[in-house]
Amino acid sequence: MKPMKKRRILLLLLLAVVIILALPELFHQNEGKSRTTGSAGKGKIENAWLIPYTGENYRYFSPLSYYLLNRGYAHHRAHDAILAAYQTCETTCPGVQFRLMECGNKHGGKMWPHRTHQAGLSADFMLPKTKKGKPHRWFDRLGVWHYALQTDNAGNYTSGVAVDFETMAQHLLALDDAARKNSLRIKKVILKIELKDDFFKTASGKKVKARGIYFAQALPDVVNQLHDDHYHVDFTLE
Repeated sequence: MKPMKKRRILLLLLLAVVIILALPELFHQNEGKSRTTGSAGKGKIENAWLIPYTGENYRYFSPLSYYLLNRGYAHHRAHDAILAAYQTCETTCPGVQFRLMECGNKHGGKMWPHRTHQAGLSADFMLPKTKKGKPHRWFDRLGVWHYALQTDNAGNYTSGVAVDFETMAQHLLALDDAARKNSLRIKKVILKIELKDDFFKTASGKKVKARGIYFAQALPDVVNQLHDDHYHVDFTLE
């Protein structure tokens, strides 16, 4: 067999495997109610809902995570709250394209390397960014490698790119409102400890603080360093 023909066959076989692995997401139907047991750190979920890969002002951050690792699932209430918050942000954050990161597996349980995300009530949200005062999206295209990005303690990446704390706060306010309307509460937000002061200095960050939304006060160093490219949200059922 000629090398070129062999490569084509291998590529077709690889494509077929990828399509087969993606079938659960391609044909998933959200219906009924979810049931969660246990905790974010040791739990599972029945009848999880799949969050759409893309919406008017957001995208899931990685096809690998979504279609092959099956990590776009959440409790039906969390699903509705996340989408409702993005809808609100169409008005409060015009022109911003958000990125939703990993949520949970279809049936919950352990999800390496996360310590939580096990009960369908956790989600990671990519930190929005600016460059010279305008939304910056180049880093958003890194997929799963985005988790490896690092900022300094003031929220600065390389090449003049910085965390947009005001937009993050606007999103959290919308998420808190949407959670309450769906019989949820934001139980905890995890953000790199050194970034919290800059977050709470913004106009909307002050509103988040006034609502009493809990931010982790101390984190193991490894966990702390991993939360400089995204913020983690745990919900709790009312």
